[in-house]
Amino acid sequence: MSLVLLLDLDDTCLGNSMDTFIPAYLQALGDHLADIISPEEMLPALLSSTQEMLENQRPDRSLKQVFDRAFYTKVGFDPQNFTDRFDSFYSEVFPRLKRLTQFRPEAVSMVKEAFRRGYSVGIATNPLFPLTAILQRLEWAGLSPGQYPFSLIPSYETSYFAKPNPAFFTETLSLLGWPEGPVVMVGDNIEHDIVPAQKLGIGTFWVTNGEQVIESEFDNSKGYGNLEDLLPWIDATPLEIHEPDFSQVEAMQAVLRATPAVLNSFARDLETVSWQEHPEPGEWNFTEIICHMRDVDTEVNTPRVNKVLEDDNPFLPGIDSDKWAEERLYYCQNGPQALQDFILSRMKLLEILDGLNSDDWQKPARHAIFGPTNLKELVSIIVGHDRLHVRQAKNSLEEISPQVLGAARTLNLGT
Repeated sequence: MSLVLLLDLDDTCLGNSMDTFIPAYLQALGDHLADIISPEEMLPALLSSTQEMLENQRPDRSLKQVFDRAFYTKVGFDPQNFTDRFDSFYSEVFPRLKRLTQFRPEAVSMVKEAFRRGYSVGIATNPLFPLTAILQRLEWAGLSPGQYPFSLIPSYETSYFAKPNPAFFTETLSLLGWPEGPVVMVGDNIEHDIVPAQKLGIGTFWVTNGEQVIESEFDNSKGYGNLEDLLPWIDATPLEIHEPDFSQVEAMQAVLRATPAVLNSFARDLETVSWQEHPEPGEWNFTEIICHMRDVDTEVNTPRVNKVLEDDNPFLPGIDSDKWAEERLYYCQNGPQALQDFILSRMKLLEILDGLNSDDWQKPARHAIFGPTNLKELVSIIVGHDRLHVRQAKNSLEEISPQVLGAARTLNLGT
C-alpha cells in the first residue's frame, strides 16, 4: 500500500525557529523598503495582511490575492511600485537569512529513504511566502526540488488556504487527486500541523524538538519524537489507521471548500483546447466535468440542503444528473465561465453549511434511493461526489496536458 507523506519545513526538515527568523525577516524587509515606505507604516500592514491570509475561507481567492488586496489598500500604493523591490529583496537580501537556520542531515536521510520506499512526498509548509522563499529554504535544508521530486510544494501565489485551516490539508490532497490509502503529516507545531490534520483522520507525527510530551494524549496513530523516529514508527503501526476520515462535519466542510479552489488551480494554465479534449472516447472532458459539478450543486445539492432544513422529514426524489451532459450539450459550453458559476454556487452552499448548528446536521429526510437519512449523511454524499470528480478531472488532464497539471500539483514551480 502506497503512503502519502506530508512534510512541514521550518523546525521540521530545516532548523528554523520562527521566534528568531520572523523578526529578522521583518527587519530586513523593512530596511529594504525604507526608501519607499517607513517600517512603522509597512510592518503593521504586512502583519495584518498576513493575518487575513491565515483567516481566508474563500475558495475564489488565492492567498496572494488576499494579501495584495489587503496590503496595498492599507499602504495606499499601487502594486507595481513594490513588485521590483519585493523581487530584489528575495533575490538579494532573503538569502542572507540562511545564517539563522540549521541544516538537519537526518531530514535528508529520511526523505531519501521515503522516496526509495516509493512514498509520495509532498511539502506541507504554511504557504504564506512567495515560492522563491520556500524554494530557497528547501535548498537550505538540502532538499532541492531538482533532486527530490516532491509531489507538491505550496506557496502564496497559488494556494488558497493556510494552516491551521483544515482546508489547507484537503486542498493538498485534492491537488494530489485524492490518493487512496494512508496519509501522514509530519510537523513540529501542534496547533498548525498536528491538530488540524487529526480533524481529517490523517495520521500525524509530531517532531518534538525537545518539548515535553504528555504521553496520555498519544495513541498508535499519533507518533512523536525526532525525525529519526518517523520511519520506524510508520513501520511499527498499521498503515490502515492513517487513512483519512472525512465523516466529521469540519472535515466535510473542508473538502467542500477545497474543491472549487483546486479546480481553479487545475484550470489556471490550461490551454483552450485542453478544456474540450476528451482523454478517451466516451469519457468526459474537463468542461463537461465542471458543467456537471455546477449543475449538481445548483439544482441538486443546495436545493436538497435547503429542503431538509426548511421541511419536516421531506422526501427527496432521485435525480439522474449524468444524462445532463448529453442533453444539455456540456461539450459546447464555456468551460471557464462554468467554473466561475460553480465557484459561486459552491460559496452559497458553504454559506448555508457554515451557519448550521449541531441539531441542524441531524435533521431527517427520506431519500428515494438511500432511504431514511439526515443532513449530515446527505452532505457526506456531496463530499464523495466532489472527491470522485476532482480525481476524474486530475486523471483526465494528466492524460491530455500532463505538463499543465504538473504545474498545478507543484504549484507552478517553473514560474
